[in-house]
Amino acid sequence: MWYFAWILGLGFAVLLAIISAVWVEFEDSREEAFYGKDKERDGQG
Repeated sequence: MWYFAWILGLGFAVLLAIISAVWVEFEDSREEAFYGKDKERDGQG
């Protein structure tokens, strides 16, 4: 039954990686929508 825990752990790791990638993409698009493309001009960076 060790393989069940191993497969479950791998599945969870893959799911976490996918959610993290989607979160980063969402965060980038959210910042662009709020601040625009030029953060230096807007005083954000």
